[in-house]
Amino acid sequence: MSLPEKAFPVSWDQFHRDARALAWRLAGLEQSFTAIVCVTRGGLVPSAIISRELEIRLIETVCIASYHDYTDQGETLLLKGISGDLTKNGGEGVLIIDDLTDTGNTAREVREMLPNAHFACVYAKPQGVPMVDTFVTEVSQDTWIYFPWDMGFTYQAPIKKAPSEK
Repeated sequence: MSLPEKAFPVSWDQFHRDARALAWRLAGLEQSFTAIVCVTRGGLVPSAIISRELEIRLIETVCIASYHDYTDQGETLLLKGISGDLTKNGGEGVLIIDDLTDTGNTAREVREMLPNAHFACVYAKPQGVPMVDTFVTEVSQDTWIYFPWDMGFTYQAPIKKAPSEK
């Protein structure tokens, strides 16, 4: 695997600080959120941090795959939708959390499910920015973010391959 020219490695400490900064921005909105919809897998860690900081205990997942190998984004594939209770009123009062908006394709799909929800992510690339309401850091479109769960001393491939990749 060749590494992208522009790399942005993020440590656990930095990611935790950035997720807390996102929580502070959300708290500053003085909006009441009743639930979090976490976009898996990237939204799992920031959702845990933000749910603690904003004291939101109802957390749902929407499972969408868009990266079918580590570096190439393909078509989005909905693996698990959102419970009916949270889709009422278009998701009003719901906070959607993801780690990154890249092309905006995943965010667009979730927005269709919850058009009235507030979408927040830690990092955003220019193509994805129009799809989110709040983010912390913008990086260029050609930058590859290496999240701490993807790294050891070098990129760490998952231990187990998905059934579709065998």
